[in-house]
Amino acid sequence: MSIVIPLTPTAAVRQVAFTRIELDRIMSLYGRMVAAGLWRDYALELGAKVASFSAFRRSAENPEVRLVKDPSLRQRQGEWVLYGEGGVVLKRGHELAGVLAVMERRLLKAVEG
Repeated sequence: MSIVIPLTPTAAVRQVAFTRIELDRIMSLYGRMVAAGLWRDYALELGAKVASFSAFRRSAENPEVRLVKDPSLRQRQGEWVLYGEGGVVLKRGHELAGVLAVMERRLLKAVEG
Protein backbone atom coordinates (compact mmCIF):
# COMPACT_ATOMS: atom_id res chain seq x y z
CA MET A 1 0.00 0.00 0.00
CA SER A 2 2.93 2.36 0.34
CA ILE A 3 4.08 2.09 -3.29
CA VAL A 4 4.15 5.45 -5.07
CA ILE A 5 3.65 5.39 -8.82
CA PRO A 6 4.77 8.56 -10.61
CA LEU A 7 2.23 9.98 -13.06
CA THR A 8 4.83 11.49 -15.37
CA PRO A 9 6.92 9.02 -17.39
CA THR A 10 10.63 9.03 -16.68
CA ALA A 11 11.63 8.62 -20.30
CA ALA A 12 9.74 10.88 -22.67
CA VAL A 13 8.37 9.07 -25.69
CA ARG A 14 9.67 10.75 -28.83
CA GLN A 15 7.81 10.72 -32.09
CA VAL A 16 9.08 11.66 -35.53
CA ALA A 17 6.66 13.91 -37.38
CA PHE A 18 6.50 16.18 -40.39
CA THR A 19 6.79 19.91 -39.81
CA ARG A 20 4.04 22.18 -41.01
CA ILE A 21 6.12 23.34 -44.00
CA GLU A 22 7.02 19.76 -44.98
CA LEU A 23 3.42 18.59 -44.70
CA ASP A 24 2.23 21.58 -46.73
CA ARG A 25 4.67 20.70 -49.51
CA ILE A 26 3.67 17.02 -49.46
CA MET A 27 -0.08 17.75 -49.42
CA SER A 28 0.32 20.28 -52.24
CA LEU A 29 1.86 17.58 -54.42
CA TYR A 30 -0.83 15.12 -53.30
CA GLY A 31 -3.59 17.55 -54.28
CA ARG A 32 -2.13 18.05 -57.74
CA MET A 33 -1.76 14.28 -58.23
CA VAL A 34 -5.41 13.78 -57.20
CA ALA A 35 -6.48 16.51 -59.63
CA ALA A 36 -4.55 14.72 -62.40
CA GLY A 37 -6.37 11.47 -61.50
CA LEU A 38 -3.21 9.59 -60.47
CA TRP A 39 -3.82 9.21 -56.72
CA ARG A 40 -6.98 8.71 -54.70
CA ASP A 41 -5.95 8.05 -51.12
CA TYR A 42 -3.09 8.58 -48.67
CA ALA A 43 -1.88 7.42 -45.28
CA LEU A 44 0.33 9.00 -42.63
CA GLU A 45 2.33 6.95 -40.17
CA LEU A 46 4.17 8.69 -37.34
CA GLY A 47 6.47 6.43 -35.35
CA ALA A 48 9.25 6.59 -32.82
CA LYS A 49 12.00 6.33 -35.46
CA VAL A 50 10.44 7.34 -38.78
CA ALA A 51 7.47 9.18 -40.24
CA SER A 52 6.01 8.15 -43.58
CA PHE A 53 3.50 9.38 -46.13
CA SER A 54 2.04 6.80 -48.52
CA ALA A 55 0.02 7.59 -51.65
CA PHE A 56 -2.36 5.10 -53.25
CA ARG A 57 -3.97 4.82 -56.68
CA ARG A 58 -6.81 2.90 -55.01
CA SER A 59 -7.32 2.50 -51.30
CA ALA A 60 -7.29 -1.32 -51.48
CA GLU A 61 -3.82 -1.54 -53.08
CA ASN A 62 -0.26 -1.25 -51.90
CA PRO A 63 1.05 2.32 -51.99
CA GLU A 64 2.34 3.63 -55.31
CA VAL A 65 4.93 5.73 -53.47
CA ARG A 66 6.03 6.07 -49.88
CA LEU A 67 7.94 9.09 -48.60
CA VAL A 68 9.89 8.39 -45.40
CA LYS A 69 11.52 10.86 -43.03
CA ASP A 70 14.26 9.16 -41.00
CA PRO A 71 16.23 11.65 -38.84
CA SER A 72 18.84 9.00 -37.95
CA LEU A 73 20.11 9.19 -41.57
CA ARG A 74 20.41 13.00 -41.56
CA GLN A 75 24.23 13.00 -41.42
CA ARG A 76 24.69 10.13 -43.89
CA GLN A 77 22.47 9.67 -46.95
CA GLY A 78 19.88 12.27 -46.03
CA GLU A 79 16.77 11.98 -43.94
CA TRP A 80 14.35 11.72 -46.90
CA VAL A 81 13.75 8.52 -48.86
CA LEU A 82 11.20 8.00 -51.65
CA TYR A 83 10.21 4.37 -52.21
CA GLY A 84 8.40 3.09 -55.29
CA GLU A 85 5.91 0.29 -55.65
CA GLY A 86 8.05 -2.74 -54.89
CA GLY A 87 9.99 -1.07 -52.11
CA VAL A 88 12.54 0.17 -54.65
CA VAL A 89 14.36 3.33 -53.58
CA LEU A 90 13.56 6.01 -56.15
CA LYS A 91 15.47 8.87 -54.50
CA ARG A 92 17.34 9.73 -51.30
CA GLY A 93 18.31 13.19 -50.19
CA HIS A 94 18.87 15.84 -47.59
CA GLU A 95 16.24 18.19 -49.06
CA LEU A 96 12.54 17.40 -49.35
CA ALA A 97 12.20 19.40 -52.58
CA GLY A 98 14.89 17.33 -54.32
CA VAL A 99 13.25 14.07 -53.33
CA LEU A 100 9.79 15.22 -54.39
CA ALA A 101 11.19 16.40 -57.74
CA VAL A 102 10.91 12.81 -58.99
CA MET A 103 7.14 12.90 -58.46
CA GLU A 104 6.87 16.44 -59.85
CA ARG A 105 8.40 15.24 -63.13
CA ARG A 106 5.99 12.29 -63.21
CA LEU A 107 3.11 14.73 -62.73
CA LEU A 108 4.31 16.92 -65.61
CA LYS A 109 4.54 13.89 -67.91
CA ALA A 110 1.01 12.80 -66.97
CA VAL A 111 -0.45 16.27 -67.57
CA GLU A 112 1.38 16.81 -70.89
CA GLY A 113 0.65 13.35 -72.33
